Amino acid sequence: MRICEDRRVNGWIRRVVGPVADRRTYRRWTYLILGGALLAPYLLFAAFVVPATVPITTEVGPALALGGAVTLLVLAGTSLLPAVRVLERAAVRELLDDPVADAGLTGGREWADLVRGGIMFVTHVLVGGALSLASLLLPVFLVFSFAAPFTGRLAIGFSVGPDAPRGWAGAWIPALFLLVTVLFFHVVNWAGAVLSTLASRLLGPSVAERIAALERRTGQLAERNRLARELHDSVGHTLSVVSIQAGAARRTLHTDPETAERALLAIEDSARSALDDLDYVLGLLRDETATRTPAKGLAQLSSLAEASRAGGMPFEEDVRGDLTSVAPTVDREAYRILQECLTNVLRHAGRVAVAVVVEVGDDELTLTVRNPLGATRGKRRNGGGSGLRGIADRVAVLGGELDFGGRGEFWEVSVRLPKGGGTS
Repeated sequence: MRICEDRRVNGWIRRVVGPVADRRTYRRWTYLILGGALLAPYLLFAAFVVPATVPITTEVGPALALGGAVTLLVLAGTSLLPAVRVLERAAVRELLDDPVADAGLTGGREWADLVRGGIMFVTHVLVGGALSLASLLLPVFLVFSFAAPFTGRLAIGFSVGPDAPRGWAGAWIPALFLLVTVLFFHVVNWAGAVLSTLASRLLGPSVAERIAALERRTGQLAERNRLARELHDSVGHTLSVVSIQAGAARRTLHTDPETAERALLAIEDSARSALDDLDYVLGLLRDETATRTPAKGLAQLSSLAEASRAGGMPFEEDVRGDLTSVAPTVDREAYRILQECLTNVLRHAGRVAVAVVVEVGDDELTLTVRNPLGATRGKRRNGGGSGLRGIADRVAVLGGELDFGGRGEFWEVSVRLPKGGGTS
């Protein structure tokens, strides 16, 4: 019980004096004092405007009301200036823990953005002015309150204040001002938190800006996925071929030097092709309009076949129709699909015979890749691996259809793509 009571007491003390030791309190306090400093020229303006309105209203009260209204109008008007908006956003970003991190310093230029920024600036100046005045007066009252139990009078400076009890009977006066000072830290911390929340609502991006940002983010993710597929299909296929060729060269290096030399030459050609593909993808990452190597298409199917045969994979291709009638985008993606299919064959079935049929129809392009099941016999592959998921993504983007699975002793992948037209 004693420990629980001590913890409760310690927790209560931390809650009371917590804002005094919290760094955020002083950052928010600085933000509020900045608002008070910005209020100074408007108060100076009011000091000239109010006397000027006295002859119009003939009474001090209406003159103060009219002068104050004019000053608020000037304050609201200047809040629309670009320099003032930049200053306000910079202050919010640096002193209120950046509650609008996804917003630019200048903000939007629509009237709604201008009005929201103006409301934030006016609120900052008025609240900051009031708390800045309290920040100036409270320490003075606190210091002079300690003299009250000794002098019997709560005097501020040289002015004569109200009577106060002498001795211990008046000890409550400095205690009260000390408590008010501690509570003032809570007020400052709370006001800063409220202004931070207000800033996130007023200075944050609008609904249209958020939608535009999401669209940009979606486009960036789509582009990243496309480039990842490019690297996976091109470099992944080449590395699979290189791995097989390297193994063949190692096994025949001493017994059949000519075969080993052919394998090494195939490795050289494959590595050069991979570097070209990598250069192309890096060019896309750098947002270059032209790269040293254009993207490959179905016209390079014969080169792909030669590389596969050199790797010990019997390859049979059958091209039907005019490849030049296929849209460039479809042409490039079809080549990548075939490349990924061959990579899957190497990984899952080994160096087995592969038959590729490319048929160009009037409206669609059909790709068929067929190979013996080989080492995958008896294994479940209907769900597909990452390679098939990449193929499915490409087919879906082009609006085509994908079908794959076991056909007796063979594994077959069939893709139908709209042939398209024009250029990309």
